[in-house]
Amino acid sequence: MAPLVKTKKSTPLPRKATRQFRQQQLIEATIAALAQKGQTRLKLQDVAEIAGLSYGLVNFHFETKEKLLNETLRYLSTEYRANWEQALEAASKNPAAQLNALIQADFDEKIFTPVRVMAWSTYWGEAQSRPVYLQQCGANDLEYIKVMEGICARLITDTGLPLKADRVARVIRVTIEGVWLDMITMSQPYARKEALRTVYTCAMAFFPKYFDGNGFKKSSA
Repeated sequence: MAPLVKTKKSTPLPRKATRQFRQQQLIEATIAALAQKGQTRLKLQDVAEIAGLSYGLVNFHFETKEKLLNETLRYLSTEYRANWEQALEAASKNPAAQLNALIQADFDEKIFTPVRVMAWSTYWGEAQSRPVYLQQCGANDLEYIKVMEGICARLITDTGLPLKADRVARVIRVTIEGVWLDMITMSQPYARKEALRTVYTCAMAFFPKYFDGNGFKKSSA
């Protein structure tokens, strides 16, 4: 059984808050509501209560539950992509440093939270039956995979190991996703540091020159 996710009501914004701020406030409340109730049980009234706003205001901005869920997924997807792109931009051009940046990005404290991971899991669970979810995230997912494969290809060339970049990238990516799922399915999920060490152990299996079980060997870059 997934651990209980505790949420708190948002602090209401001033009455004259802009449309963009109101919508973001409602989307953040939706993320919290998804973590509590999932998509099937979620109601617009739940979002209103968490946001500290009226039901009518939720309905004014999004009209339907489906529109609100679609916009929330778009918001999460944009946030996720911006996070890893910024991490890559801040890293050196060394492929090992870039792989480390991608791994760290997935466990950034802004992204890797119980509420956000739980919300993401509700979309994953509905993706096959709701093609619009796949469409909304598809381009971002493909870009992430392309970048990950490119980094792994450069590392494989550098090390001379007999590996295929697409498979190595897939194993690392699936390990990250598995750790995310562990966070919401274990009764006592492990800490963020242990989550990172799990993924670094995976990276070490392919690229021991650059990674060990504790992280990135900066001296080897």
